[in-house]
Amino acid sequence: MQAWLDGYCAHLRSERQASAHTEAAYRRDLAKLIEHCAAVQVSQWEQLTTAHLRRIVARLHQHGQAPRSLARLLSAARGLYRWAHREGLCTHNPAVGLSAPKGERKLPRVLDTDRAQQLLDGAVENSFHARRNQAILELFYSCGMRLAELCSLDLDHLDLPAGLVQVTGKGNKQRVLPVGRKAREALQQWLRERGAGNPKGRALFISLRGERLGPRAVQVVMAKAGAQELGQHLHPHMLRHSFASHLLESSQDLRAVQELLGHADISTTQIYTHLDFQHLANVYDQAHPRARRNKEPEQ
Repeated sequence: MQAWLDGYCAHLRSERQASAHTEAAYRRDLAKLIEHCAAVQVSQWEQLTTAHLRRIVARLHQHGQAPRSLARLLSAARGLYRWAHREGLCTHNPAVGLSAPKGERKLPRVLDTDRAQQLLDGAVENSFHARRNQAILELFYSCGMRLAELCSLDLDHLDLPAGLVQVTGKGNKQRVLPVGRKAREALQQWLRERGAGNPKGRALFISLRGERLGPRAVQVVMAKAGAQELGQHLHPHMLRHSFASHLLESSQDLRAVQELLGHADISTTQIYTHLDFQHLANVYDQAHPRARRNKEPEQ
């Protein structure tokens, strides 16, 4: 079973161009599945049936495994068997048609527009770190890109005169995003300071030692900005969520938001319609005379 796992992960790397994070997650899930196969007397992938897999998923769920984690495990299993079928190793896929237990779908946390302005509109020191960090914040909120997409940006990906940036998303898919005026200004100011870091390459965002800024370093930048400017925890995806929610609230164009976010399936983008509806429901509760509750109990 380990040989299949190694072969599938090599396929993810070389042919699917999966990120190291995705490959590691799938490897962990399939290694966990191998462990649980022993409990149902399965020692080879060809022996695993839908009934076996259903029992394993049910057992994991009973022991507290989150529905999202189980869904990812099933996705990894489906991918493994598709690869095995293509390689002529088996003819069935026990994960097809099997779905994880439904879990409560949590809406992503977002900043409202006032809080986003509070985060971004403060005074910025004319220093290497301050200009870099401001450019990072502005670019996240202006473009809605993912953390990995921002960290992989090179100077060549940026076209400030045209107000565009090219990013490489999941599955090595590229897309071009518009960069807003405030983000362009912040980037111009950062580029004037960037040379102080003695850059060792073409990375857009670097440390003072000249090295490309990694995901963990960007997360620290965000956390500090959230604590200092807002008094709350802030992470990169919160600005991505805020970008999507505010854009959809203003434009009502779900397809455009899908394209900008780089979602392969529009159902992923539809969660922001729930956020928009929640906002409208709150406005209704506060404004409509028939919705407002009396503060004083009736006598």
